[in-house]
Amino acid sequence: ASFLLMCFRSPLVTPLIFGLLLQPPVTQLSIITQPNIVLLVADDLGIGDVGCYGNDTIRTPNIDRLAKEGVKLTQHIAAAPLCTPSRAAFLTGRYPLRSGMDAINNYRVIFWNAGSGGLPPNETTFAKILQQQGYSTGLIGKWHQGVNCESRNDHCHHPLKHGFDYFYGMPFTLISDCQPTETPEMDRAFRRKLWLSTQIIGLITLTAALGRLTGLISVGWKTLTCLAGFSLLFFVSWFSSYGFIRYWNCIMMRNHDVTEQPMVTDRTTSLILRESVSFIERNKHKPFLLFLSFLHSHTPLLTTEKFLGKSRHGLYGDNVEEMDWMVGEVLDAIDKAGLKDATLVYFASDHGGWLERQENKRQLGGWNGIYRGGKAMGGWEGGIRVPGIFRWPGVLPAGTVIDEPTSLMDIYPTVVHLAGGAVPQDRIIDGRDLMPLLRGTVAHSEHEFLFHYCGIHLHAVRWHQKDRGAVWKAHYVTPVFSPPGAGACYDRGFCPCFGEGVTHHDPPLLFDLSQDPSEDKPLSADTEPLFDTVIRKIGRAIEEHRRTLTPVPEQLSVYNVVWKPWLQPCCGTFPFCWCDKEGDN
Repeated sequence: ASFLLMCFRSPLVTPLIFGLLLQPPVTQLSIITQPNIVLLVADDLGIGDVGCYGNDTIRTPNIDRLAKEGVKLTQHIAAAPLCTPSRAAFLTGRYPLRSGMDAINNYRVIFWNAGSGGLPPNETTFAKILQQQGYSTGLIGKWHQGVNCESRNDHCHHPLKHGFDYFYGMPFTLISDCQPTETPEMDRAFRRKLWLSTQIIGLITLTAALGRLTGLISVGWKTLTCLAGFSLLFFVSWFSSYGFIRYWNCIMMRNHDVTEQPMVTDRTTSLILRESVSFIERNKHKPFLLFLSFLHSHTPLLTTEKFLGKSRHGLYGDNVEEMDWMVGEVLDAIDKAGLKDATLVYFASDHGGWLERQENKRQLGGWNGIYRGGKAMGGWEGGIRVPGIFRWPGVLPAGTVIDEPTSLMDIYPTVVHLAGGAVPQDRIIDGRDLMPLLRGTVAHSEHEFLFHYCGIHLHAVRWHQKDRGAVWKAHYVTPVFSPPGAGACYDRGFCPCFGEGVTHHDPPLLFDLSQDPSEDKPLSADTEPLFDTVIRKIGRAIEEHRRTLTPVPEQLSVYNVVWKPWLQPCCGTFPFCWCDKEGDN
């Protein structure tokens, strides 16, 4: 005891103790080497739909709380303006065309559970690396990255093949066809053409038969039989898929097992929330990754009775407010498990809101704030600029706002490094580790250029000129809005990537997003002295970027996208596929 007393009286020890006590509470990053990671990703949510991003009429207190307690990114960019390619980029940290997950045609997303395209087995997701680092990994909600390749049970694209230990949710995506009371959404225009063609062929067959019976037309019975057979085959060939969309696409799975076919939409929200909270509770004693991929706020906007009619923005606002409540329930589960300080929480949307989604006078899509364009538009900010919020108490400074270009692809290296893993060295990773930027140890994002694709077509490029603080954006292709000046492609339902529905710009349209984030005032050589310099710089960046691209199989080719009955997930004996295992329980 006397020895210890002498030590504490030593002139060297006293300043040392005071120095340690006066150290700022640095972070727990050195203590928590493997934090829990909760990724909350909304579907089709516009950046203007969230309170902390400027919406003062839709109530999102829980998402706003995340921003208040953490870091809000104001220039967070999706790698694609549609679900399938954006989520492929999010999972792999790579532009989707590197994995073949961007389209060469107008089928720009996975269209069927029974298609053969999907996230290739040779892609390494962040979940796979975290799984190797000892994490329990779970995906709850939407997948939309494919299921099978060659047989009904090979599950080559399934979440469990891509690093997730547990999956509960939709292997596809929520669509209005899942709700019997809603107007069909999937391939609506193409289905109208199929119906019309069927009616024309049927009318020709009927006319020929009546002509034969009345003697007005000289046609043989053999010809009539062939014509009738063709009519029937044509009808069966398309109605066997499009006539049963609810059974083929609107299903729920737990791991490899189909639990609902078709899904019972009245209880989907409560089941997804229950599964998310249960996953946290089951894994609270070891590091875990929970990817909660919301079905909100995609049409048909499944909303429970508790929230119906409660917002000032109709069904869409009700749906967003319910999703915010779900976020709050997940945060409460983290708190109750005593994991708040040991958990990195991230919230984002997969792309911008769907402006064209309307039924009669009801607006069923989101709002993208001051930003032009929306879902499906590869270049305009409204299609790709999304909410991005991180919270990690004691590690990330609360109440911070960062206006630097960041990408959903950045989540990949960020969570991999936090888990103690290493990103693959045998392929290009386009994302950048965000932790230095989020913690404030660097002032600028590592991204100098971001490339904005629509399918495989490069529509725009962003250049972050860090020495001037400028963010330049050059548009090489833009969609033709219809009707003219409307701000979206209302006549089409979606803006196209190529063909007659787009305009090519030479020289490109140039905007300084740091001064004109709404992209209202295109610059020219007459109005901007640096115009030619900026365009040349971006042009060289495009050339360098294209040299890094290598040919890969097209996952969204017509062959891979079409419905194949031998690949259809089925909880019975195909084609008798129906079950309700949740109801049985």
